[in-house]
Amino acid sequence: QVQFVESGGGLVQPGGSLRLSCAASGSGLSTYAIGWYRQAPGKQRELVASISWNGGTTYYADSVKGRFTISRDNTKNTAYLQMTSLKFEDTAVYYCKPLVSGINFGQGTQVTVSS
Repeated sequence: QVQFVESGGGLVQPGGSLRLSCAASGSGLSTYAIGWYRQAPGKQRELVASISWNGGTTYYADSVKGRFTISRDNTKNTAYLQMTSLKFEDTAVYYCKPLVSGINFGQGTQVTVSS
């Protein structure tokens, strides 16, 4: 079964930037629409961005629109989330997962926005 591993998180100051990566193994990423989710302490997991299998269609939650950019490189079996103008409220564990049922969330990558 395909597995997805997130990386690129870290500690950043408000206004800073990070780029998260989502690498797929197994059968690969190219056939799936991919979503980036996040879960902050004490809150439910939410979808913040998604991208269609060929990159032609994207979605952004209002809270990140204009600051985050989702992209993918199917030749590298990788999806990305470029995050700019980070805010305290972006602090969360970020996960990537195909927009289908039956595939579990991975470990995620921690993003902490702090001064």
